[in-house]
Amino acid sequence: MSDFVEQCRVEWRRLGVPDGLAEEMAAELASDLREAEGDGISPEELLGASPRAFAATWAAERGVVPATPGSRRRRRPRVLLGFTGLAALVLVATAWMLATGEPKLSLVQTKHKTGPGFPGVDGVVTAHRVVAQASAAAPIEWILLVLAAAALAFAAWLWAGWSGSQRPDALA
Repeated sequence: MSDFVEQCRVEWRRLGVPDGLAEEMAAELASDLREAEGDGISPEELLGASPRAFAATWAAERGVVPATPGSRRRRRPRVLLGFTGLAALVLVATAWMLATGEPKLSLVQTKHKTGPGFPGVDGVVTAHRVVAQASAAAPIEWILLVLAAAALAFAAWLWAGWSGSQRPDALA
């Protein structure tokens, strides 16, 4: 039997693959390697340079052992970091808009008054302007502020529950 298959067997034993299944996988692998050797292809060209990595990947793909935790562990902090950053940005922006009262809405009303005129003139028109300013988006800003605070609290809860330095199989 080839050294490649034997190294795979050692890795499967280390990973806890059941003996019967490990034998079946070894027989299938040996058959594939003999076929490749007949075609002039080395095991390294066909399966890669590391028998241990190949054995672990194949066992995980067959569902015999859990997949390596690295793929999910690397992706989760990026998503969580993005979510936290977005929630913080919305919180700061809405707090700033509430504090400054931006955007402002101006309501201008002009009243015209006609008075008695001079001789030969019908009347004099005087204008009186009333300007009222208010924050147009205050209700929406308060809703956004509350939602952003809730999102940050949720993100803090997720960060507290996630431990990137601890491997999932280390809990057992």
